[in-house]
Amino acid sequence: MRLLLAVFLTLIASCLQARDYHILDFGAKNDTTVLSTKAIQSAIDLCSKEGGGRVVFPAGNYKTGTLILKNNVCLHLELGATLYGSTDLKDYQRIKSSYASLRTHTETVQLIYADSVENVVIDGYGTIDGQGRVFPKLSWNDEGITRPHLLRFIQSRNITIKDITLKNSGCWMQHYLACDRLRLEGLKITNRNNYNNDALDLDGCHDVIVSNLLCDSDDDGITLKSTSPRLCEDITIQNCVVSSHCNAVKLGTETNGGFRNINIRGIVVKPSSDQKEKFFGQWIGTSALSLEIVDGGIMENVNVSDMTVRGTESPIFVRLAHRGRGYTFTNSTDKPDSVTSIGRMQGIYINNVRIKDAGSYGCSITGIPGHPVEDIHVSNISIHHKGGMSKTETLTDEKIAEYPEATMWGPLPAKGFFVRHARGVHFDKVETSTTNPDSRPEFVQEDVE
Repeated sequence: MRLLLAVFLTLIASCLQARDYHILDFGAKNDTTVLSTKAIQSAIDLCSKEGGGRVVFPAGNYKTGTLILKNNVCLHLELGATLYGSTDLKDYQRIKSSYASLRTHTETVQLIYADSVENVVIDGYGTIDGQGRVFPKLSWNDEGITRPHLLRFIQSRNITIKDITLKNSGCWMQHYLACDRLRLEGLKITNRNNYNNDALDLDGCHDVIVSNLLCDSDDDGITLKSTSPRLCEDITIQNCVVSSHCNAVKLGTETNGGFRNINIRGIVVKPSSDQKEKFFGQWIGTSALSLEIVDGGIMENVNVSDMTVRGTESPIFVRLAHRGRGYTFTNSTDKPDSVTSIGRMQGIYINNVRIKDAGSYGCSITGIPGHPVEDIHVSNISIHHKGGMSKTETLTDEKIAEYPEATMWGPLPAKGFFVRHARGVHFDKVETSTTNPDSRPEFVQEDVE
């Protein structure tokens, strides 16, 4: 009787278990001289058509062009499996999304693409390598045009990316645009082989958990953007180790909608162990934390806590300004419309940050005349940097319309925090020390209430 019951339960479990679709059964080759795009895409298509399951990559090396994900599909890369992106741009599909965004106004190329899908997973302990170094930078805005993204998800829901290793994209490693219920966990990301090599870009996404990432990128590390009126909202980022030549954790630069209810905690920021090559930024990193509103939009209820930072030239950068770049385009040109309204920043909490071996630039919290940053709370901050600066005159050029960057003014008038055009900024237990004598005061405040 027990045996019959066990068999019955096993049959039920097997019926409930989704089917596996092994790519070798569809003609994929463990051979990087052979393009396996059609075989892998056939497995994805059938898996989705039959109700979902896993598309399995056994241990081995495979090469592909653009893959388009479908509903209810899990790409599962077994340990020892590496999926290489083709080095020939002709193997990538040019795709234009219906979503109106600064990043979707033209046809783009990407290795793995999904638009308006649900219940998609990429997992396993294998590797996806975009081989992005072979795609040269041909113009200022050619990312995604002649240099492929590695992963791009648009208008999709219930997405999980877990445990895999992501390497060497042609530009941004991952772009998630207008996605809901997104979980990124345990990823190992190395992206240092080309320009615009961000590790992660969340763009107008809702209900997101990012945890336990190891990121090493030439450009920005973990980045939130808003390239349409849709805000980034209800997002938790926790327990990650980030190396970047630019900004380790950044909200901006594109901010048409903005950012609301963002929790960032338990982040370690450190220089990369590989310092042989740099496309952008600073060898020790530009900033550990950059919070920016420059294209309209709002930033409110942002909580950052428990960061441990080694390096970065200007560790903390909070900036409200008016670059005014829009998300729509006129006459099919590459020039976006302008935004006339100036955004706002309020309700920002930065607590328990330890910074060592930083550059001597200092940190800043700045708005612009008539548009202050408001309700900013900075507490339990310890900053140690190399110092060695003489007293610096106040900054006369507001640089209101320029691209926001923590080092945009050079060394700041304060060795701790330079605060200008601000209301309700509260400092509690902020300490600054320097290796070399530094003549600047710890705080400089201008137009502050």
